[in-house]
Amino acid sequence: MKAPSSGHPHPQHAPRVAVIGAGYFGGLHAEKYATEDRAELTAVVDTDTDRAREVADRHGVRALSDYRSLPGEVDAVSIAVPTAAHHEVARFFLDNGVHVLVEKPFTTTIQEADDLIRRARARGLVLQVGHLERFFCELCGLRRRVTTPLFIEALRIAPFKPRGVDVSVVLDLMIHDIDLISALVGAPVASVDAVGAPVLSAHEDIVNARLAFENGCVATITTSRVAFKSERRLRVFQPEGLLSIDLLKRRIASVRMVESDHGSRCSVEEQEFGEHDALRAEIRGFLDAVEHGTEPLVT
Repeated sequence: MKAPSSGHPHPQHAPRVAVIGAGYFGGLHAEKYATEDRAELTAVVDTDTDRAREVADRHGVRALSDYRSLPGEVDAVSIAVPTAAHHEVARFFLDNGVHVLVEKPFTTTIQEADDLIRRARARGLVLQVGHLERFFCELCGLRRRVTTPLFIEALRIAPFKPRGVDVSVVLDLMIHDIDLISALVGAPVASVDAVGAPVLSAHEDIVNARLAFENGCVATITTSRVAFKSERRLRVFQPEGLLSIDLLKRRIASVRMVESDHGSRCSVEEQEFGEHDALRAEIRGFLDAVEHGTEPLVT
C-alpha cells in the first residue's frame, strides 16, 4: 500500500505494542519487542490461555485470551494467528485505529487483502506484511546487485511439519520467493503457469510455477514441504553474470566474465553474511513506519 498521508496518526511516546497469537512466531515477535527500547510490549494474546501466560510471563506483561479488549491500550500489533483468522483480526485493529504487522501469508484471498488495504489507507495506518527474506536481502545488498534480471530460478524445499498446513504450500512457503522475485524484477506479472499436488495434507504440498513478467524476465519456482532436507536457493541470471544465493546458509556467489591482459576469464566471488537478525530488522522497520508515517519495506 502507499505511504500513509501526512495526517498519519503516530504516537508521541514509544508505541505500546501487543502480540496476537502466542505460537512459534508470536513468541519470537514478543521477544523482539520486549528487548526494543523503541517499543513497549504490553500484552500477549492467545485463545490458549496457558500459552499466552507462558509467553507473557517471560517478558513481564499481561496475558489475555481476547484481543477485542485491547483498543485504546495499544498503538500497534503484530498478528501471528492462523492464516484463516488474519483478515478478521487485522480488520478489527485497523477499524480501531491500530497499526498492524501481519505475518505472512497476508490473507487467504485477494478480496480479504484488498479489504485490509482499503481500511488501512482510509485511516492512514501502517499495514506491513512479515516477509523475513526481504529483510535479509536488504541487509546483504542483494537488491543493489540485481540490475537487469533475465531469468530467475528459485528452490525452496523442507521436511514436512504440521505447522502451516492449513493453507497450500504456495501461501506457506512459495510466497517468500514470489514476494522476493517480484521485488527484484520490479515489473508486473504477465502470465503464470503452475502445477501442484497434495501429498501429506489436504492442500498442495509441492508446486512448480513459471512466472513471466512484462519486462521479459522469466522466473521458475519449485517449492515442497515434503522433502527429505531443507534447501532455499535463488539464482539470478543477468547480462553481467550470475548471482547464486543460498538463503539458508546466508551465502552469495557471483560469476562474471572479466577482461585481463591474458584475455577473458570467468571470475567467481563468494561472500558469507553470517547470522542476520531479519526478524529484528523487520520489527524495527515496522516501528520506523509507525513513528514517522512512512511506507514499510513490505507493503
